[in-house]
Amino acid sequence: MTRRAIVVGTGFGLRVHVPALRAAGFEVAALVGQDAERTTRRAARVGVPAGFDSLQAALRATDAEVVTIATPPDTHAELAGLAVAAGRHVICEKPLALSVEQAEAMTKAADAAGVVALVGTEFRWDPAVEAVRAAIAGGRIGRPHTVTVVRSYPILADAGAGAPGWWFDPARGGGWLRANGTHLLDQLHLWLGPIAEVSATLGQAVPRPGGGADDGYGVLLRTASGAVGILQECAAVWGAPVEVTRVAGTAGTVSIVDGRARLETADGGCDLSAAPSQPDAADSSRPWTAAEIAAYTGLAGWLYRHLEDGSTGEQRPATFADGLAVLRVVEAIQASAEQRQVVTIQPGGAP
Repeated sequence: MTRRAIVVGTGFGLRVHVPALRAAGFEVAALVGQDAERTTRRAARVGVPAGFDSLQAALRATDAEVVTIATPPDTHAELAGLAVAAGRHVICEKPLALSVEQAEAMTKAADAAGVVALVGTEFRWDPAVEAVRAAIAGGRIGRPHTVTVVRSYPILADAGAGAPGWWFDPARGGGWLRANGTHLLDQLHLWLGPIAEVSATLGQAVPRPGGGADDGYGVLLRTASGAVGILQECAAVWGAPVEVTRVAGTAGTVSIVDGRARLETADGGCDLSAAPSQPDAADSSRPWTAAEIAAYTGLAGWLYRHLEDGSTGEQRPATFADGLAVLRVVEAIQASAEQRQVVTIQPGGAP
């Protein structure tokens, strides 16, 4: 049986979703963009048989059972709603929605329809991220008590830096917290369970015309299991990127250094994952693309196998319920920054 997918979005969708779906075994039956003629040309360029300017048209014209959504967050609720109502399985980019309320409705609709509904936090399939999860779950660091995640990048250091327009528009779900911080919050959720309390600030290191959304943030956090930590990012820092990821426990510490997971205990240290392959010269302008495609292939491959035989495996993707949990933390961070106070996140509820 040939399993087919529709990709909505001609940016990240074309660059990452299409090759990842194909590598996972899917046939990409259609591409959806804003302009039918332009989308058809782009689809033909990568061997996709059809291009459309609406998801409804693509759903009517194809028998695809999967829809992947790679569009700005303010479109997610409507597009996922159309796919779910048509009985299609969905992979939707993060952040899942503009608000917790939208994400709750999306999750309920997917559950009622009985479809598989996943969030595109593909870096769960990064070997180092998975190695950290497995080490913590396997008890190799004992009880986790302290987490440190610090990142800085030059991506937005130039006020004229090119980036998707929605990144700078809070009304469309923009800001670095939502654009990239959701990846890290999902990883903490995966590794340590729910986050219960935050004290946060949001920043804009580089002013932009018309104001714009945050390009950095800092969060002190406490998990429901009692671990405490810091999560800090800024995408407007000149110089080489900095990435620090450490989870310390009563029996050891697991970290990600230069893309490789490493375990340190009283008996010494050992690598838990191989070093990532380096991009070749052709990829140097977009060094993350190869890693994104590889990780997304893992996510799409999980879905393909699950549809084939119902298998799940130990490694699991983020569901809409996970995306909802992350959005609750995002809104708590924003509320904490605005109110300048600690915000508690109620289990399964609003801050």
